[in-house]
Amino acid sequence: MAVAAMLLPLGMSILRDAGVEPLKSNFGRALMISCAWGALIGGIATPAGCGPNPLTMGFLRDLAGIEFSFLDWMIIGVPAMILMIPCAWIILLKCFPLEEINLKITEEEFKQRFVELGRLTRKEIWMLVIFGVTIFLWIFGPLIENWIGSVDYLSIYFVALTFACILFFPGVNVLSWKQAEQQISWGGIILIVTGLAMGMAIYNTGAAEWLAWMAFHSIGALHPALIVFVIVLGVSILKVMFSSNTVTGTIAVPLLIALAKNLDLDPVLLGIPAGITSSLAFILVTSTPTNVIPYSSGYFSIGDMAKAGIWMTIMSSVCVTISIYVMGKLFGLITF
Repeated sequence: MAVAAMLLPLGMSILRDAGVEPLKSNFGRALMISCAWGALIGGIATPAGCGPNPLTMGFLRDLAGIEFSFLDWMIIGVPAMILMIPCAWIILLKCFPLEEINLKITEEEFKQRFVELGRLTRKEIWMLVIFGVTIFLWIFGPLIENWIGSVDYLSIYFVALTFACILFFPGVNVLSWKQAEQQISWGGIILIVTGLAMGMAIYNTGAAEWLAWMAFHSIGALHPALIVFVIVLGVSILKVMFSSNTVTGTIAVPLLIALAKNLDLDPVLLGIPAGITSSLAFILVTSTPTNVIPYSSGYFSIGDMAKAGIWMTIMSSVCVTISIYVMGKLFGLITF
């Protein structure tokens, strides 16, 4: 959602410079829908991308005893993202053939706007350093742990909390506590934590096992690639019913981990595709706030997103299936 909010002003600026009016331009439709889709697609690449990702990793750890690292997720998430980007581009161009656009901004004006941004401030430099070190430790933390011995100080949770606190240190002062209170989405944090608790409750009471068996018990005989595809499509349909990615993940992931244990399948085979797909809502504007933000610009209708979104849902299911099956098998992340 935050990414869509940052992309919206950039897209609006381009459309204003091009003199594009709302609902009268395929370029406007495609550009604004791409702001939503880009945020959704990019969100699956790393565990930090959106709420269902760390939620899924937490369920795998607590319900199946499987530690899925930041790098493990990227091995599957990044290829899926790379496959989806050209698919989204082609679908938008096919659904909304672009008219000729004349951007009024010149190269000199663009350079002038860039100069007006000025040099990086001290706080911006600190933020880049802290962010870079955090990402480095998220990706290579498990390798460092193996080198120096098993420790818990390099888990993605400990690293995130530690470097978030550093933002407030004297001499750094990237954030003040007042800013944090006002600008951090505390509701989103609470939603993820309560979602994890609800999922644990559903699993521990046996409800997850019963519900999953009723819905998906027949998939055990399918080829692993088809199992992933069925799960992705099933969760995509479930996603239409909820306006929160985290709620979708809370419901779907524990159910499918329980089903995997019942069918003697690797919980990762069902849990990861469910977690990834919980974030992908291409059809309905109301399925996620990430879609609502670009929709508020008025440049596309609900029908416009649905027309392109149906095709994108099908193609994203194929992309996720290919990434999970190929990369999971290649790197030994999933037992087929």
